[in-house]
Amino acid sequence: MAMQKINSVKGMNDILPGDSHAWLWLEEQLRKWLFSYGYENIRTPIVEDTKLFTRSIGGATDIVEKEMYTFTDKLNDDSLTLRPEGTAGALRSVIQHELLYNKTQKLWYIGPMFRHERPQKGRYRQFHQLGVEALGFKGPDIDSEIILMLRDLWQRLGIQNLQLHINCLGNLDERAVHRANLIKYFEQNINLLDEDATRRLYKNPLRILDTKNPAMQELVTKAPMLIDYLGSESLEHYTLWKTYLTNLGVEFIENPRLVRGLDYYNLSVFEWVSSNLGAQGTVAAGGRYDPLVKELSGKDNYAIGFAIGLERILLELEALNIVPNRVFPDVFIATVGSDTQALAFKIAGILRGEGLSVVQNFGVNSFKSQLKKADGLKCKFTVIIGETEVSNNQVMVKLMDRQTQESVAIENLVDFLRKI
Repeated sequence: MAMQKINSVKGMNDILPGDSHAWLWLEEQLRKWLFSYGYENIRTPIVEDTKLFTRSIGGATDIVEKEMYTFTDKLNDDSLTLRPEGTAGALRSVIQHELLYNKTQKLWYIGPMFRHERPQKGRYRQFHQLGVEALGFKGPDIDSEIILMLRDLWQRLGIQNLQLHINCLGNLDERAVHRANLIKYFEQNINLLDEDATRRLYKNPLRILDTKNPAMQELVTKAPMLIDYLGSESLEHYTLWKTYLTNLGVEFIENPRLVRGLDYYNLSVFEWVSSNLGAQGTVAAGGRYDPLVKELSGKDNYAIGFAIGLERILLELEALNIVPNRVFPDVFIATVGSDTQALAFKIAGILRGEGLSVVQNFGVNSFKSQLKKADGLKCKFTVIIGETEVSNNQVMVKLMDRQTQESVAIENLVDFLRKI
């Protein structure tokens, strides 16, 4: 009986050679951009202690309640989780290695995250994020630089149609008062709540404000606004942040229903939203999370960060038709006859040393099939080596787009290719 074919896990996708060039290009643009703002790379494990996420993200969030991939270590019964987001792990690492001791840190990381969600375009069970964290900075000036950074990135990538939404979540005490009034308001309208909102009512009522259910929009619009419960310090931070952005020419929309899905945020929160991606329109989001530093270390400090969904950025670039073209090898080396492979290896080494991309023929293949492969690889040149070329210390160079060929001495080959 034939063995059953094994496919990838639902919602966890292969990135094939026809697509990976766009990923590599985007990652290179991101590295250059981050370097220009003084951010350094940090790399943390994909698997962390489950308590890291229940303490940081919040036990009443959808991520912790429904979406985490959690399992028990067979050796010691520890509860471990595939990271659903990157901030908690990065901050855990910073605290563990005392990188915040009398210092500030500007860090970035990139990699896969995991959430057990219903797969759809732009939302997958394994997805990839770039995360950026600025640690130890108190005032709204770093909040403003982060917004400027992102605006700069969109300009570098050629993305012009994103809207910036901002809000202020205040501090824990202010949210507690607002939360109590929010619960009271929704209790008075409990017959209008859908299943999700009913489940969240006492666990995380702030998230009800973020509902996408059209039938609840009027209800949440009339709900108590957090901005009305903010004290002078929170309002001062928010006002100064908005003033900086306005003076710097950054357009934004104040969105009082912007709450984010993680419990650790405070003060500034923001999202950059695309009109091209439907329900999954948020391509970058973040905010301040000062309380998380104390939650994980016992010491007060300051922190702000954001994440960019790489799949969504690539979908946005695709929608705007600005994904870069795939890059193909420069040279294919075709060999005809015996005793030609040694020269092929030698020439390949010379050309690679000059920065060219080279693919060699391996095995016994007809000359016709080798030219067909070179054409399929879209190589600019095919270098042909036969027994005559070996004897004369030369090669035949076929210009694939012109369908012409010319005999070239090996010592002149690099100059010949570069001129063309």
